Amino acid sequence: MQITQQRYYTPKEYLELEEVAEYKSEYIDGQIIPMAGGTINHNRIAGNFYAVLNFAFRQQEYEVFNSDMRLWIHQKRIYTYPDVTVIAGEPEFFNNRTDIITNPQVIVEVLSKSTKNYDSPAETLCEREDKFQAYRTISTFQEYLLIDQTRIHVDQFSKTGKKQWTLREYDDEDDAIALVTVPFEISLQDLYNKVKFELVELEGESADVEGLG
Repeated sequence: MQITQQRYYTPKEYLELEEVAEYKSEYIDGQIIPMAGGTINHNRIAGNFYAVLNFAFRQQEYEVFNSDMRLWIHQKRIYTYPDVTVIAGEPEFFNNRTDIITNPQVIVEVLSKSTKNYDSPAETLCEREDKFQAYRTISTFQEYLLIDQTRIHVDQFSKTGKKQWTLREYDDEDDAIALVTVPFEISLQDLYNKVKFELVELEGESADVEGLG
């Protein structure tokens, strides 16, 4: 993934370009960075989490959004598209635009290979430490899940106080993830349903696979 232009854009210019763009891009303090296309594992995991979460909250005062909903991080001047976002109560929209939210409570990200390997200097926002740091500037943000798409592994960060977060890891397919800040639980078997893990990754060659479900 590379920055398409070296020039700096205003947030208004970015939004105008995004309206007509064929593919989504993130905006990071003046730079427009194309988002990598999602793999089938990425889509399966994000879809599984969104579907179970959305069904669980159908009678509760939470709302769930997928990656079609844009998030504005005011302090960092960032527009981004989390894979799954949970809002407590009513969503707060930026400048009355119903496609931009500002008050996430829980954010869920499925790690891409480039994110996991830290191998692209242009992908500053997509490096998980930088992204987590940006999310932490949002006053409503309380919980963050990072899901690996190449193996069974989830990192769960939950806020315990001012500038204090705890980490819990999940890596056993018999585990169940219990969110701390909202009443929700999902098993890793349901989260990774139909996901096939690559055992051998050779560019240009087929890989042997195994999976859950």
